[in-house]
Amino acid sequence: MFTRVAISQLYVLDQDAALDFYVGKLGLEVRTDIDLGVMRWLTVGVPGDPREILLELPGGPMMDAETADTVRRLVPTGEAGGWLIFHTDDCRKTYETLRARGVTMTQEPIEQAWGIDCAGRDPFGNHFRITQPPA
Repeated sequence: MFTRVAISQLYVLDQDAALDFYVGKLGLEVRTDIDLGVMRWLTVGVPGDPREILLELPGGPMMDAETADTVRRLVPTGEAGGWLIFHTDDCRKTYETLRARGVTMTQEPIEQAWGIDCAGRDPFGNHFRITQPPA
């Protein structure tokens, strides 16, 4: 059946600001940036990883105006369901680098059963975690 997940999606409220954050601050790369007429198809990814993240504005063609308004209200609260988990070789160093770049970090690196882990939020309210798996 399936062979892999190719694209995951997050709602953002401004795609240009999302590019600045995900590429400029987190260090991801742009994979696709196409105007489809009904929407802008904007994806980013971790260099060297084939998976992509669609940075999507709430709205058409996938939802009606009322639903889009609801999603736009939920995204900044962090309750829209968007979140990512990134792996790193050095969680503490990554945490300090992102803080220095002005990224909102919500949890300092701590030892967990699954490795060293920390957390942050994007400018829209989506959560992300950074995990350094155990050696």
